[in-house]
Amino acid sequence: MEGEPYYHFIHRSTRQKALSRHWGWNMRLTKDPKVLWFEQQTLKRRTKRNVSVVPTDPWFHEQWYMNNDISPDLNILTAWSKGYTGLGVVMTVLDDGIEKDHPDLAANYDPLASHDFNSNDPDPQPRYSTGDENRHGTRCAGSMAAVANNGICGAGVAYNAKVGGVRMLDGPITDMVEAQSLSLRPQHIHIYSASWGPEDDGRTVDGPGVLATAALEGGATKGRGGLGSIFIWASGNGGMNYDNCNCDGYVNSIYTLAVGSVLADGQRPWYSESCAAILTTTYSSRAMGQTQIVTTDLHHRCTDKHMGTSASAPLTAGMVALALEANPVLTWRDLQHLVVRTSKRAHLWADDWALNSVGRWVSHHYGYGLLDAGLLVETAKAWTGTRPQRKCSVKALYAPRNIGSKLTVSTAVSCSSRTKRILSLEHVQVQLSLSYSRRGDLVIALTSPMGTTSTLVSMRPYDTSQQGYKDWTFMSTHFWDENPNGTWTLQLENKGDAYNTGVLTNFTLHLYGTDEYMMARRPAVSATAECLKRDTQGACEECSGSLYAFGRFCLSYCPPRSYGQTRRATPATATRVCASCHPSCYTCQGASANNCTACGPAHTFDKLTHSCSPLQGSSLTARQHKKLNPTLLCVIVVLSVFLCVLRPVFFHAIKR
Repeated sequence: MEGEPYYHFIHRSTRQKALSRHWGWNMRLTKDPKVLWFEQQTLKRRTKRNVSVVPTDPWFHEQWYMNNDISPDLNILTAWSKGYTGLGVVMTVLDDGIEKDHPDLAANYDPLASHDFNSNDPDPQPRYSTGDENRHGTRCAGSMAAVANNGICGAGVAYNAKVGGVRMLDGPITDMVEAQSLSLRPQHIHIYSASWGPEDDGRTVDGPGVLATAALEGGATKGRGGLGSIFIWASGNGGMNYDNCNCDGYVNSIYTLAVGSVLADGQRPWYSESCAAILTTTYSSRAMGQTQIVTTDLHHRCTDKHMGTSASAPLTAGMVALALEANPVLTWRDLQHLVVRTSKRAHLWADDWALNSVGRWVSHHYGYGLLDAGLLVETAKAWTGTRPQRKCSVKALYAPRNIGSKLTVSTAVSCSSRTKRILSLEHVQVQLSLSYSRRGDLVIALTSPMGTTSTLVSMRPYDTSQQGYKDWTFMSTHFWDENPNGTWTLQLENKGDAYNTGVLTNFTLHLYGTDEYMMARRPAVSATAECLKRDTQGACEECSGSLYAFGRFCLSYCPPRSYGQTRRATPATATRVCASCHPSCYTCQGASANNCTACGPAHTFDKLTHSCSPLQGSSLTARQHKKLNPTLLCVIVVLSVFLCVLRPVFFHAIKR
């Protein structure tokens, strides 16, 4: 050591690995006048500051949609392994309030992203009641940004982002209340998550009023310094009523990113609505009787019972926050382009999957498929800004037409002038006015010049209205990146009583896009690299770069129950692999039982020994309680579904 000389002496009568000082020798040296300073060297507890991708939160093992318990999951761990956790991004939940002092939210709570428009004060704390019906916003917030590695509940998708809440669904809801909520501090808040809308009863056709419409457009054009506020919207829970979310003016706005739902096994949930406006899909629940979405709950509690499309939208909001951290200058349109490119058909089952004219699979149930967070952040990082939005409108009807059993209207489109030149489509709107004797029997579809057909509204058997559609605007995302020029065809078909009649009085086509040929851009990069060497069973033995070999794959992280290990074949060559943890560990830093960093179900973590021990006696886990009492579990699930899906009819905006 430089400076004053220091000497290290070893005495035979003291233990070299002592944890505390030797009392006798310390006293003798203290009294020796020739010793100016001394300190007995004792062992210190130190841990390597490796960045662990897998959170140590006690409920993370229940978060099946992002912990590799199912395949594919949302690929959140890959995004985290690249260093993206939402840092610097601000989100808010437009709902019934947020429990800002919840121990798993408090550290990420942002008062500037919060307000109470029901009581007109800055505090978004929910109103407590016997039935806890105002838990919705707190649950959504936890999915988005619950704090990680704090020993509480699970982890939010963007666990380093800031999150606020807007209380606006627990009182009279007006156009003004909605507009105020949608336009709260647009230069501070990046992402607004909304899991509500008009009644999902299969009869309602409703959307934002004049003020809320202006707030959505103003946010998209002026928010975030002109990059545009990001509005994430749940598609709706009207599946059991055969509702169609194109009759919801919030979901089918071009300024919102509409999110559908899928079950863990790839099946369509019974509550999920479908429509041509849905852009992407995330998970919303698992099979009945199993863990659903894990998140924060009222009274500082945790829950594994969050479900519905209101669970899917916040997960998407968190994933978009990761993308904004990867590339903070993304516009609202950039993000929609990225979501289209990083959503995959995967195992999502539907009978309407179709390959559109630019070679992308798309469905009215799922949009472009399951969103992949790892692919999203990787693509976002390299994305260059989309050129300005262009709009090309065509009036396609000049005289009323009787609809009858079927009506086809074709119109030629040329978006080639200097200000309206579009080479790649984004959103396509169909603005209609028509009368009809039973509105829900009318199926409306649009076919593009390149041959892609999108159903704008399907049959809605509960919609018996005779009012038809009065200047209603449908929207489809199914023509994304197509060329708009050529003949567009609108088809209206009666799927009900043969005596139904009606008249089409207006048909205007609004085409939005850009004058760049977007398909010329390089396709989304793969989130994993190819394996350099495989064994006879096909398992990967060596990966390129800094990736880890895990089974048949190369990953940038090691999933739960494994840890990163470097194996040297020779002094000059090394291979990175994911080795197995001790069976008692859920996450670990080594193979022994004393290398655990988190425990799985029915185990408790000992911080001193870094080991996991089985719970004893009556200390049962929530999962064990479920197994012991299946009848009680059934009742809880039914009540949960009832409370989550069925909403009060007197609200204009209904929680999803």
